[in-house]
Amino acid sequence: MDLRTSRTRRIHTGLLAVASLLILVSCSGAGPGTGATTAAPGVPPSSAAASRAPAPAPPEPTSAPAAPTPPAPQDQAALDGQLVSAAKANDLPRTAKLISAGGNVNAKDSLQDSAFLYAGAEGFNEILELTLAHGADVASTNRYGGTALIPASEHGHVETVRILLAAGVPVNHVNNPGWTAMQEAVLLNNGGPRQQEVVRLLLDAGADPDIRDPQGRTVLENASMLGFGEIVELIGQRR
Repeated sequence: MDLRTSRTRRIHTGLLAVASLLILVSCSGAGPGTGATTAAPGVPPSSAAASRAPAPAPPEPTSAPAAPTPPAPQDQAALDGQLVSAAKANDLPRTAKLISAGGNVNAKDSLQDSAFLYAGAEGFNEILELTLAHGADVASTNRYGGTALIPASEHGHVETVRILLAAGVPVNHVNNPGWTAMQEAVLLNNGGPRQQEVVRLLLDAGADPDIRDPQGRTVLENASMLGFGEIVELIGQRR
């Protein structure tokens, strides 16, 4: 074998060794420490990495906020008394503040007036609506055994009557003197335009004109006796 042939064989053998090494590296993938990840067959590399990611820690439990401590009975009574006084003064901002502080819109003073009852009787409509929004008892009664609707009707507070009827105040309630809201609207006022509108609203809400007063008279009979022709006509149209 001459020198040229021997050199050619060595070169050929070296090339084969390099080729084998390259094939071996490409088949085995990157070695440890290179940062590469070998995915399982048929699984994309990103899915394989995600499957080995640590699970997020569960959220720590949160405790419910503690319920506010109710005021002592004497403090609640003082707050309720201030609320009734504010309502009687038609002081809307103070009434709202006292309600927000925990004042009870149904609590009554020594005269059996609550913020709701007094606002209804006197036509303090903003305060009335505020008490209704905070749980006013629409069936509650005053010292005469009457609902807020009865004095509101007596005084001819037309818009107040609308609010109370919409809130569901009983329309045919009879108070201790034996009168309904419609009876008081006729007997204790002048039969003018406001009283006529109140009677119309009460009739629309289902008021019964045939409920008799302690003297045995109906609303129609009382209106006729007092000469309130327009109210007589209003009631007559519903028969």
